[in-house]
Amino acid sequence: MNIRQHHRLSRRLLGVAALAALTLLNATAVAQTWPNKAVKMIVPAGAGAAPDVIARLLGERLGQAWGQGVVVENRPGAGGIPGMSALARSANDGYTLGFVPAAMGTITPLVYKNPQFNPDTDLSSVATIGTSPLVLVANATSGIQSLQDLARFARANPGKANFAAPQPNSLPHLAGEMVNKAGNMGMTTVPYPAPPAALAGLLGGDVLMTTDGIPGLINQIKSGRLKALAVTSAQRLPGLDIPTVAETYPGYEAIGWFQIIVPAGTPNAVIEKINADVNRIINSPEMVTRLNDMGVYPRSDTPALARDFFASQQRAMKKLVSDLGIQPQ
Repeated sequence: MNIRQHHRLSRRLLGVAALAALTLLNATAVAQTWPNKAVKMIVPAGAGAAPDVIARLLGERLGQAWGQGVVVENRPGAGGIPGMSALARSANDGYTLGFVPAAMGTITPLVYKNPQFNPDTDLSSVATIGTSPLVLVANATSGIQSLQDLARFARANPGKANFAAPQPNSLPHLAGEMVNKAGNMGMTTVPYPAPPAALAGLLGGDVLMTTDGIPGLINQIKSGRLKALAVTSAQRLPGLDIPTVAETYPGYEAIGWFQIIVPAGTPNAVIEKINADVNRIINSPEMVTRLNDMGVYPRSDTPALARDFFASQQRAMKKLVSDLGIQPQ
């Protein structure tokens, strides 16, 4: 290498170093000034649903921490596509967050031919709020006391045992279908437009069993109107004397969860700040109690761990959808 070539290489290396330093300074400046205006949190579920309730609890506390309003925007319908696609198309400046439930992030892209977003290229996980197991319940007047009872009744009464699916291709629906398959029960699936309608059908005696998140069923369980048959987590839950599905059908697990997700390309410094503030808030004693009361068990993931968790859930849901033979619609 001659002297002129050496000087050119040195100038290029200096340029790269200067660009890297400028990028780091810009990222630091962004983190120091963000947020300087209101932050929008898109929830791909309706007002009053569990994701909305938790998002508003978190948003209120984030707003206090940031000194800026956090505005919750509900975008329900079509498996969460309106909300998820809006999130994917948003500016990646940290001022639009998504409060994403499990099904919208990992099931919707598998069961819709045109989901209008790609979670691998359009979005990035920031923090995992917590996991939320489901519970299988029967009407207390049915005499069904366990999964074994349910399986025996269904096999002995072909065509008379039916299962209320709250929202077709939702996580509760697919979790219930897997129990139906694992027990070779042969139950007929009855679709309902939303969990409250499925619950009404169960309480009215129109169906034998349904599956949903703990928050939507716990009051009816405590009142004695519903019999909790099993939870879908790998282990029994603290404070709830309910067996797991896996105790009857080994290897079974299907959990809900919630994540904060942002458009791809959001500055890492902003992602780190959101992650730190979210983890601090959700693991405060007050929020742990509030979330536990709703059947949500907080986690404390770094952004990298949140992305790994999302990827592991993608794999699990892909297997679930494949095992059930569901084709995109």
